[in-house]
Amino acid sequence: MCGGFTCSKNALIALNILYVAVASILISVAVYGQASSLVTNLPIVGGILACGVFLILISLLGLAGAMKHHQVMLFFYMVILFLLFLVQFSIACACLAVNSDQQEMLAQQGWNQVDMDVRGQVQERFQCCGFQSRDFKPNTTSDHPSCVLADQLCCNSLTIRDDCQCQPCMEKLKETIDYAFKLCGGIGLFFSFTELFAVWLARRYRNQPDPNYKEPHAVFPRKNYLY
Repeated sequence: MCGGFTCSKNALIALNILYVAVASILISVAVYGQASSLVTNLPIVGGILACGVFLILISLLGLAGAMKHHQVMLFFYMVILFLLFLVQFSIACACLAVNSDQQEMLAQQGWNQVDMDVRGQVQERFQCCGFQSRDFKPNTTSDHPSCVLADQLCCNSLTIRDDCQCQPCMEKLKETIDYAFKLCGGIGLFFSFTELFAVWLARRYRNQPDPNYKEPHAVFPRKNYLY
């Protein structure tokens, strides 16, 4: 019967298998990003990898607790998953609430943290020059590499043309950054509610008696009975 012991057990196992699959995807994305020269130095790669490893450990704990109907495992699974729900829900809401000015500030911080080689690769891939401006400020160190190659890619020309120049990278990346924040916030919000459902399901399953459990009975030899 749906809602009974077996149904709750199978639902909890299926939900944790889904979490294992999602964690595997996160780890694969992080490994791919680590191998990509474009994002090697970005700290977000380490964050994605850590989230994937943490989620897969929690999922394995939930699987073991669900299969064995282990009260202690299910209790710690509920507590840790609820804390993870609070953190993920807060981060997802923050991603959805970030405005364009805050996105630009965060992007500027990321641009400042990476080295010139990574900035040059960004300019070539997105065919842009500089972050907010391609102009060099006098008496200051340049904050972006040369734009010669980026201009050639923008104009489909091997020669430098004064009438054709690449836009700053922020103009090219503004829509992409906004989409990334909204996508991360939406996915994080969706999975945070699945984690809350998993907490409720684990609590329900933990409090249900196992119909296959047989209570132990002490067996004494007949000769030891008192008459």
